[in-house]
Amino acid sequence: MESQLKITLSEQKKEKPSSDKLGFGVHFTDHMFTMDYTKGKGWHDPQIVPYSSLTLDPAAMVFHYGQAVFEGLKAYRNKEGKAWLFRPDQNFKRMNRSLNRLSMPLIDEEFMLEALKQLVAIEKEWIPTESGTSLYIRPFVIATDAFLGVRASHTYKLLILLSPVGAYYAGGMKPVKIYVESNYVRAVRGGTGNAKTAGNYAGSLKAQEEAKEKGYEQVLWLDGIENKYVEEVGSMNVFFKVKGEVWVPALNGSILEGITRDSTIQLLKDWGVPVVEKRISMEELYEAYTRGELEEAFGTGTAAVISPIGEMNWNGRQMFINGEQIGELTSKLYDVLTGIQYGLVEDKFGWSVEIR
Repeated sequence: MESQLKITLSEQKKEKPSSDKLGFGVHFTDHMFTMDYTKGKGWHDPQIVPYSSLTLDPAAMVFHYGQAVFEGLKAYRNKEGKAWLFRPDQNFKRMNRSLNRLSMPLIDEEFMLEALKQLVAIEKEWIPTESGTSLYIRPFVIATDAFLGVRASHTYKLLILLSPVGAYYAGGMKPVKIYVESNYVRAVRGGTGNAKTAGNYAGSLKAQEEAKEKGYEQVLWLDGIENKYVEEVGSMNVFFKVKGEVWVPALNGSILEGITRDSTIQLLKDWGVPVVEKRISMEELYEAYTRGELEEAFGTGTAAVISPIGEMNWNGRQMFINGEQIGELTSKLYDVLTGIQYGLVEDKFGWSVEIR
């Protein structure tokens, strides 16, 4: 890094929203982080500045060829009022994997972690204190060259935005209804499915809308080649408890390597619960259901942490899991993971990073 982090504090502070008006991704804090990249110079001019709009050329390549990657993580307050991050180093590692896949310049992970800690420290008062609330953190990188030709950009901008968010389960945790998508596909091996890139999400919106019209909250994606193997649910990885074992779709190049997914697997193994990472066909899953062996199902992700699945619809065949009730293992995982994040449960894995 050619220059040290420059900090410019805002002279005018925003009014903070009340806890019942937080929502998700609606409000933004007083400051943001920015840094630029120029080919031949590298990343330069890292700054924490007052939150403001961007000015981009209409020909900026991000608008035309989609070079954009992002991450999502959260900051929490524990019972003593201290601020914590949950495994932020893993987010920057994954960002580098995404950047590499889209031919974008890699970041210095250690520098970015320190810059993030400084940004959150400045905005610490924006971390809400009510149960289940948090400060959502969105790092992202976009291509900025003004050029209408198909190549990797020579200039980029990295930003980090902060947004206070309400409790995901404000009315209590409830199982979600999942529609198994058999028409559209999300990704294929060799594509960008394991990168956290904007285009993956744009391509998923149509299926999500159609599932909602059918009365389902999320889409379960199948593999893009044979259209038979389970991959992931919307913005979450997915787990199934079958006869005491927990089945997880194996990472195959088209599934996002979720940080909450990895944390969940580590917890399960620590508890002695058998975890099997493998290719899971819908036929195999449906047969387990008909035999009464599919005991629980849940998704994992930054927003919900753990999201119980109560119903799945596969080509008109409905599966009602655990009587559409939250399973014992699902509930335990949610309690322990959120307990670690909020400092209520011992963090034996060293996942929490304090903001000083």
